[in-house]
Amino acid sequence: MPELPEVETVCRSLRPHLVGRKISHIEVIEARLRAPIDEGALAQLVGRKIVAIGRKGKYILIRLDGGKVWVFHLGMSGKLVCLASKTALRKHDHIVVQLNRGGEFRYHDPRRFGISLVTTTDALGELAQLRRLGVDPFDPELTGAYLFHFTRSSHRRIRDLLFDQQIIAGLGNIYANEVLFLTGVKPAARAYRLTRKQVQRIAETIPELLRQAIRWCGTSFSDYRDADDKRGAFQNHLRVYDRDGEACRVCPSIIKRISLGNRSAFYCPSCQK
Repeated sequence: MPELPEVETVCRSLRPHLVGRKISHIEVIEARLRAPIDEGALAQLVGRKIVAIGRKGKYILIRLDGGKVWVFHLGMSGKLVCLASKTALRKHDHIVVQLNRGGEFRYHDPRRFGISLVTTTDALGELAQLRRLGVDPFDPELTGAYLFHFTRSSHRRIRDLLFDQQIIAGLGNIYANEVLFLTGVKPAARAYRLTRKQVQRIAETIPELLRQAIRWCGTSFSDYRDADDKRGAFQNHLRVYDRDGEACRVCPSIIKRISLGNRSAFYCPSCQK
C-alpha cells in the first residue's frame, strides 16, 4: 500500500498537470471500489477549476473552486496518472477525467481497494475517513512526549503501534520497519518496554526517514507509480524491509523476517536489540 512518501510524491507530480485546469468531463467506467463511487457527486465537479492538491495522511485531496474537495485513497494498487487526451484505455482504468485545453488524468486500480469521494472544505474535517487520523509525521506535534504517551501503557508490538493511523497518519509497514532499524529497536518489542530516550529517537527519526524517501520519489515494488507513471527509487536504499536473507548494510549479520499478525516484519538481529 502506498505510504506517505508515495502519496506525497503523487501530489507533487499531479500539481504541474492539474492545478489551474478545469474539469471538462468525468467518465466512470467501474464504480465498484472499496465504496461505490457516487457519480452524481462527481458530476458536480465538471466545469470547476482545480486550485490545489495536497494530502492528509495517505489521502490525496484535490481542491476545486466553490469549496469542493475530491478525496482519493490509493488502496493497495491505485494510481492517478496524467495522460494525453484520447490515450487508449487500459484494463483497470476506472475513472477518466478530461481537462480543458487537452489532457486527462485517470484513476487506475487493479484491486479496486481505493476510495474516491467528494466533499466540501467545510465538511472535510468531519469526514469519517479523516476525522480520527493522528498527527502528521511532519507536524511539530510529533514529539517524543507525544509518542511516549501512547507507548508507555501499550502492550502492542512497537511496529504495530507505529503504523496505527490514529496515532501517526501516513506511516505504514515499510517505513515503520526502516525507522526501527535506524533506532536499533526490534519490531516485536513491546511498546511499554521502550525507554523515553528510545521513543524520543523514534519520533525524531520518522520525519528524517520520510524526507529521504520523498527525495527518491518513494518505494516501488509492484504497482506504485507517480502521476507521470514513473517508479520510485527508494527500494534501492531500504535497510531491512523485504531484504530477508540478505546481508545487513551496517554489519555482517543477515536480515531476518518474522510474521507479526498478518504482516511481515524485518530486522537485523545484531543492530536491533
